[in-house]
Amino acid sequence: MHNKHIYYETLHSSYGQYFEVDEVLFEQKTDQWHLTIFSNPRLGRVMALNGAIQTTEQDEFIYHEMLTHVPVLAHGKVKSVLIIGGGDGGMLREVIKHQSIEQITMVEIDGAVVDMCKTWFPQHSQGAYDDPRVDLVIDDGMAFVANTDKKFDVIISDCTDPVGPGEVLFSSDFYAGCKRCLNEGGIFVAQNGVPFMQVEELQDTVRRMSSYVKETTFYQAAVPTYIGGAMAFAWATDNLEARQQSLDTLTERFNASGIQTRYYTPAVHQASFALPAFVEQAVKSAMTVTA
Repeated sequence: MHNKHIYYETLHSSYGQYFEVDEVLFEQKTDQWHLTIFSNPRLGRVMALNGAIQTTEQDEFIYHEMLTHVPVLAHGKVKSVLIIGGGDGGMLREVIKHQSIEQITMVEIDGAVVDMCKTWFPQHSQGAYDDPRVDLVIDDGMAFVANTDKKFDVIISDCTDPVGPGEVLFSSDFYAGCKRCLNEGGIFVAQNGVPFMQVEELQDTVRRMSSYVKETTFYQAAVPTYIGGAMAFAWATDNLEARQQSLDTLTERFNASGIQTRYYTPAVHQASFALPAFVEQAVKSAMTVTA
């Protein structure tokens, strides 16, 4: 913090955003990280880690709805879901809305994160951990996907940016592990940064993941506090039909689910797979390198 009342994000060099700080609610410094939770007049409570905004109360719904409902409704018959990370509980809150899902496993490396977010971000989880279908596992995501004997229809990797401790969740070994515990026709999704600012990360994902699945692509959503344009979500699957669902099919599934959303609609779902030319080109050029 450069002064008492402003928090400057430093994720991107030579470009960023600032937040007014009404009150610092929680702060923790170790050799590895500097975590700050503060309140902001526009965005409510904000969590920042090592100079990068992780989540805010006001705009988290966009991110969590799109990482959940897109793969679940595209698949159409999801019985089991694996969430990697997601310690704030927002992803879990959206997943449990699907009554047809029978078991949900969440693997978070640090139990203290879960407890801290229950305290400071209760709106994220809204009691989701109490759902009897949920199995919370405190473990390293990488180790879990390498060793579990469970299989999943959808895997959601809700990870921090691919720098520091979160970096392994963007590695070939991690993707190989996810593929290993994905059911036939299953879908893997992950946060993949803002392509305008982080196009290399997109290409790295394509290079590292495309050997394991028939289709590696991305879909997008605009999350205001993930600054720099629309955010990309990785989409990896052998199920080539999943991305091609008609609007009628998606609408039928969405209506049948009875879920209330604030960002997701079947039309937004379908449109989110339309990628800008520069993103398409970046994906294509990364593909040719792996070939």
